[in-house]
Amino acid sequence: MQLIVISGPSGSGKTTLSKRILKKIKNGIILNTDNYYRTGILSQILSRTLTSYFDRKISFNYGLFKRDLEFIVKNGFSDFYYEYNFKIKSIKKVYKNTKNIRFLIIEGIFGQEILKTLSKENCLLIKLKANKQTCLNRVIKRDFLERGKSKDLARRDFIKAWELFHKNKKKCNSRNYFNTIVIRKKSDIDLILKKIINIVN
Repeated sequence: MQLIVISGPSGSGKTTLSKRILKKIKNGIILNTDNYYRTGILSQILSRTLTSYFDRKISFNYGLFKRDLEFIVKNGFSDFYYEYNFKIKSIKKVYKNTKNIRFLIIEGIFGQEILKTLSKENCLLIKLKANKQTCLNRVIKRDFLERGKSKDLARRDFIKAWELFHKNKKKCNSRNYFNTIVIRKKSDIDLILKKIINIVN
């Protein structure tokens, strides 16, 4: 199975890119790390008291994510996926059968953490390099509409999240991958998509 890991800071376009790739390839599925946040009383308390809680590793339910990842890689199918609701801080299991999976796209701010556990073989890393102001504008709009945050809170959380992402990125840069694609602001996305398809097919 071919794994595609999309890494980039909040607001860099990871979700949008993953959906565009999925439209171009057959037999693929997306695992978004944003849908694997911890739930429960402790998580609700921390989300209110800890700055940028959802951008910190402590918020990520790695055990649940790993279980789903290993199952899909081993069996080549999935019977469900998770959806996380940021407004009520809960996770929902949505039943949907996806068979004959050949491509698994992993995207989200915790993509860097996932990389540490993956083999270099059959793994394509896509790094998104985006302008800070562009990312900020996207995050403010998203968090206001989808996550119930005030624009001021979304701005403050983004600034901290940007710092956390680039701090963690330095710890992952020592790993060398067989295939790495870097997408910048002025990159030709259609050309990049063709390159990705050529690599994974």
